[in-house]
Amino acid sequence: MKKFELTAESKINWFGRTLYRIKACIDFTTISGDEVKAGDLGGFVEKESNLSHNGKAWVYGDAKVWGNAEVWGDAKVWGNAEVWGDAEVWGDAKVYGDAKVWGNAEVWGDAEVYGDAKVWGNAEVWGDAK
Repeated sequence: MKKFELTAESKINWFGRTLYRIKACIDFTTISGDEVKAGDLGGFVEKESNLSHNGKAWVYGDAKVWGNAEVWGDAKVWGNAEVWGDAEVWGDAKVYGDAKVWGNAEVWGDAEVYGDAKVWGNAEVWGDAK
């Protein structure tokens, strides 16, 4: 069963890509204890492959994920955060605030990227890093 679906609500980002708001199809609890109920709206993705249907990963609020970027495992992306390119956010990682992750960058483990932080290129943020 799918964890989420794309809604008709969309916006065009600054790259000219159309991003669609997601809506939860099932109830689940994120690794940090947030309850996501079927019907809850999430953030924006360009395509279903940007957010895994497996695990407890979720994109919230006005956060945006596009390109070949992937959010999976139990990761969370929220606020005005943006993840794009071939970037990956996974494990129990969190990207939030106005943070941006792009290129081939990876954020994983219990790492947190937040505020106005920018992670790009081949950078890796992992473990308990903040």
